[in-house]
Amino acid sequence: MAPDLTESSRRDCAPFLRWAGSKRSLLPILQTFWTTKHKRYIEPFAGSACLFFAIKPPKAILGDLNPELIATYIELKYRVAAVLQELKKLRPADKEEYNRLREIDISSLMPPARAARFIYLNRFCFNGIYRTNLLGKFNVPYSGSRCGNVPKDEAFQKCSNRLRRARFISGDFESVLKHVKRGDLVYMDPPFAVRARRIFREYDPSAFTHKDIARLRSCMERLDAAHINFVVSYAESDEADVLRKGFSHEVVSVRRHIAGFAAHRALTNELLISNV
Repeated sequence: MAPDLTESSRRDCAPFLRWAGSKRSLLPILQTFWTTKHKRYIEPFAGSACLFFAIKPPKAILGDLNPELIATYIELKYRVAAVLQELKKLRPADKEEYNRLREIDISSLMPPARAARFIYLNRFCFNGIYRTNLLGKFNVPYSGSRCGNVPKDEAFQKCSNRLRRARFISGDFESVLKHVKRGDLVYMDPPFAVRARRIFREYDPSAFTHKDIARLRSCMERLDAAHINFVVSYAESDEADVLRKGFSHEVVSVRRHIAGFAAHRALTNELLISNV
């Protein structure tokens, strides 16, 4: 049975995080890769996990190199009420509050408060970007009330219910892919490492580099040899040419929202590469 691609179905459980490079606009296409033959969903570069929330898989593994992101998902899965209680203590869309939270020593916070801090900073930072300095300290500037409000409690509850179907791995994408098996659908949406043009990455520079392209390609070949379905999304580039060789692919247009001014937010081409 083909998935329901109506607007209401896609927004039934919207992600609670904003995320640079999110594929929300591609959900009508991406959802078609998930079929009734798939039993589990795997995503090694989770980010906002918008495809996970949209397709409602019965089981999933979500991984990411960002430990604060994974810790937030775990708190929302098991202790959503405590996270919501901590969020209500924070002044909404307040620059002073934002800067206070950004500077705070996260080791001094209990896990629910730490998750609430992450959600707050994500909501009100510039363009949903996650970036740290060399000391690993979050340093994205405040964006303001134009980012909208923190989602309502009901939205967090829905996400929490959905996250109960998932297990989480904090680490490199290969550590996640060690757990794949027949019947899985693997979706990989790594940060772009494109030599030909400047791409702002939401992680620190060590997160995904040109050297990782070869590792990713090797993983794709291993998945294909094991008859495990995968989809990779990547910016149209020489690097993407390496990834797509021998696999099915299609070009899609995506509006990027990283530029500082709306006039510079143009459509760019990305590739969806798969063995499906």
